[in-house]
Amino acid sequence: MAKKEEHIRKPEWLKIKLNINESYTGLKKMMREKKLHTVCEEARCPNIHECWAVRKTATFMILGDTCTRACRFCAVKTGLPTELDLQEPERVADSVSDMGLKHVVITAVARDDLKDGGSEVFAETVRAIRRKNPFCTIEVLPSDMLGNENSLQTLMNARPNIMNHNIETVRRLSPRVRARATYDRTLEFLRRAKEMHEDIPTKSSLMIGLGETKEEIIETMDDLRANNVNIMTIGQYLQPTKKHLKVQKYYHPDEFAELREIAMSKGFSHCEAGPLVRSSYHADEQVNQAQVNEEARKVQNESAVK
Repeated sequence: MAKKEEHIRKPEWLKIKLNINESYTGLKKMMREKKLHTVCEEARCPNIHECWAVRKTATFMILGDTCTRACRFCAVKTGLPTELDLQEPERVADSVSDMGLKHVVITAVARDDLKDGGSEVFAETVRAIRRKNPFCTIEVLPSDMLGNENSLQTLMNARPNIMNHNIETVRRLSPRVRARATYDRTLEFLRRAKEMHEDIPTKSSLMIGLGETKEEIIETMDDLRANNVNIMTIGQYLQPTKKHLKVQKYYHPDEFAELREIAMSKGFSHCEAGPLVRSSYHADEQVNQAQVNEEARKVQNESAVK
């Protein structure tokens, strides 16, 4: 009989205090009234109470709540979607106004059942937010849309302020961790996005604790930089349910700090790294800091040439 795999005890630095107040419950009520979904809830993000109750930010998840893929790290419901709500972009834009957001992240379930992967609804959501909230910056976090270049072009032509697409894990573990998405297609997606609109920053996220090595993490950094990715986030993988992949290691905050320094030395404009960091965690600060760092890097390079 095979030995039962033991669970690693969660360390103290991953234990968070919930902050459920009127801001949190009010936002939750508004989301339900407008029939909107957030990845904060669906993916069981550990930062939901901080973002909703303190920072008053949220990551909207469009195109329904049912994903056509079944990645082994993700808690979002999987199955065959039965809806396509063409009025959703306007409701999202209204919610951004109601919340007074200065930066918003729009993500979506993978919709492999749709010919365009949902790119037109994605693009219309960007346009609707911009019409009603002209001073709000917009970050998009789509699936790879099966590598369809026309779908990517549709979304990029809406000109989001940041194009975010997650690498998720290192090359060796990608086939086991992800469903249908591939490591190389993610890199190609990010490279094409940058080629379509060079001035739009690209961003990608890596979750660690699934059995990767430090060398593989650094290799992933190099692969992202080779495809001109500007911003990187690194966070701790947390097992959402017993059915999902088990945590192989909990990284110490000092290890995350070291990885951040390595990433910055590789030339990323900004790297957010920490146990509770997620792709959209402090996204507003990420884009601002990335711009500051990039300007400083340009000045430094110009001084070196002189």
